[in-house]
Amino acid sequence: MVAFDAIRPVSAATFLVRNVTGLYTVEVARIFQPVDAQDVAEAIRGWPGKIAIGGGRYSMGGQTAIRLGLHIDMRSMNQLVWFKPESRCVRVQAGVRWRDLQSLIDSHDLAVKTMQSYSNFTVGGSVSVNVHGRYVGNGPICNSVRALQLVLADGSILEASRAQNTELFRAAIGGYGAIGVITEVELELAANVRMERTVQEVPLERYPEYFKAILSDKANILHNADLIPPLFNAPLAITWKTTSKPPTESGRLLPQGLTYPTEQNVIWALTELPFAENLQKDVVRPMRLSKPAVVWRNREASRDVAELEPRTRRFSTYALQEYFIPVRHFASFVKSLGSVLRQHNVEALNVSIRHAPADTLSMLPWAKEEVFCFVLYYKQRTTTTAMERVGRWTRELIELTLANEGRYYLPYQLHATQSQFDRAYPEAGSFRLLKKSIDPANKLSNAMWDTYL
Repeated sequence: MVAFDAIRPVSAATFLVRNVTGLYTVEVARIFQPVDAQDVAEAIRGWPGKIAIGGGRYSMGGQTAIRLGLHIDMRSMNQLVWFKPESRCVRVQAGVRWRDLQSLIDSHDLAVKTMQSYSNFTVGGSVSVNVHGRYVGNGPICNSVRALQLVLADGSILEASRAQNTELFRAAIGGYGAIGVITEVELELAANVRMERTVQEVPLERYPEYFKAILSDKANILHNADLIPPLFNAPLAITWKTTSKPPTESGRLLPQGLTYPTEQNVIWALTELPFAENLQKDVVRPMRLSKPAVVWRNREASRDVAELEPRTRRFSTYALQEYFIPVRHFASFVKSLGSVLRQHNVEALNVSIRHAPADTLSMLPWAKEEVFCFVLYYKQRTTTTAMERVGRWTRELIELTLANEGRYYLPYQLHATQSQFDRAYPEAGSFRLLKKSIDPANKLSNAMWDTYL
């Protein structure tokens, strides 16, 4: 165990908590790296001010830090607690990255049941934002979480699950660290199977009906549809289905530490060259998707976010937004989305469509009913003027989402107004009451909760 008082910042840079975009760096008073739950508890009891929790630092608006507070960096809590392959379940410390978990379970022919499309994120961070992926029918990660170990604002350590401390369990998943520090996560696993990719263009109006067939076939493991600029009106459906065919790619997992110069050049070209939309439609898509592909589930799930990383973020950066729209509003939302993006000359690379059933577990659900998830990947400049401009069209998209009875996702830039947050997440009132009962001094916070909660 590492004594809290023994951790000292070693340089001025230690006091800065950055995220992947390079935007919204937060200056903190101290950074602490625990190795177990007792370390976390001692740090919470010993720190007099505000505390925020961070993992991989992929959230984009200060969700992992609070100004001049303590930042608890969970990445050294990266150990296996136990593994029961015969029961298809595992328990890990919250700082374990998905890629490290995949290395452990692959030899047992097991795979993660639900995670993001990329494997760099920490398990605890993923649970704290209630992530989802391309998994057909799975919904958010809460559906595969069996139990959590939490450290509360008074330093107490407790177990939470559907049967024990249920309200805390529901609030901690998707609670962004406001309820307690997630120190261990117990997960259900799935079989690692071979999957074959199919690619099909689908007319926009037909896509919801097309997806019903995807959802009804239990052999379909992963699915998303891509929309590209400037019209965003021609879904390209990509499905990975269980197969007995031999793999077309060697290796059950992607190697770690690869570089992606081709992908970096493509990202630059798609936002800098004239007629880039034709380049994506006529060159990039066929190059990436035309060849037959059969891979292990773990290989496709072990992708590295480095393939999305530009050569530099000094003058411009790349960011995400996500909107959750009820199925009945699919077509009207897509048409209006494209109109807003064109009107504001948003440098969008693509919009990826996923699906999720209603979330009946988490206290702050982003899927109150069955939804299509629209993930917008775009480029923005790093100047203050550019950030303000992004804020304007983001608020317009949030209004569009609310008009379509949908919700927006919280791990991104904090452009929403207080009114927009309250309308998107009316359950926040109950969340506030619970937090006040267990953290009356509001000790556990971050830039997002400091803004909206």
